[in-house]
Amino acid sequence: MTIDWQLLGFGDEGWGGVLLDAAAVTVTVSLCAWLLGAVLGSLLCWMQIGGARWQQRLANGYITLFRGVPELLVIYLFYFGGRQVVSFVGETLGMQVPFDVNGFVAGAIAIGLISGAYQSGVFRGAFYAIPKGTLEAATVTGMGRLMLFRRMIVPQALRTALPGMGNQWQSVIKESALVSVTGLVETMNQISTASNSTQMPFFFYSVGAVIYLIITTCSDFVFRYVEKVAMRGQQRARL
Repeated sequence: MTIDWQLLGFGDEGWGGVLLDAAAVTVTVSLCAWLLGAVLGSLLCWMQIGGARWQQRLANGYITLFRGVPELLVIYLFYFGGRQVVSFVGETLGMQVPFDVNGFVAGAIAIGLISGAYQSGVFRGAFYAIPKGTLEAATVTGMGRLMLFRRMIVPQALRTALPGMGNQWQSVIKESALVSVTGLVETMNQISTASNSTQMPFFFYSVGAVIYLIITTCSDFVFRYVEKVAMRGQQRARL
């Protein structure tokens, strides 16, 4: 099989430029989803640990729902279901302008909601890893709840949660490939287009695998560096 490597060029006949743009879209939608998941995960963690009973039940129900429903189905519900909801609201308000749901927004929200369900477990485990004696000593010294949360709980829990958050980021990167069903031109969508256009599926899907591998590998180096920096103080204390 002869491979024309010019297909990956950045000229008019190459796919390099559009694949690079698609990879940027993949990273952007993944970052938005991951950040949304981090916010939701921390909120769910707080509801499970320190919330009222109805808040705990609500958080547990949310986690059960988004852990149990397939990711692709959640994306479909937000994209196609969201379109119907927005159209219904527009018709109710007497607006005749056609409504549509942006694939980027629908995908980022759907994956972010799923990620939040998993990140809540990461944050909850990190909180329980904090030595109780540390919190009790801080309370005895007269620290208020806000200061205790800001100076003791957040730094220690975040340091412990970093590996789990890194794993969730890797999962979000791979789950972002499912957003292609919304028509968003990200890596998987563009790879499929190039494959169909050139009739070279094995070559372009292999290129897609390399692109995702590059993104996840670079991300792994970044998280390892952040973890190393975050653990410096703890390593010095052990010495």
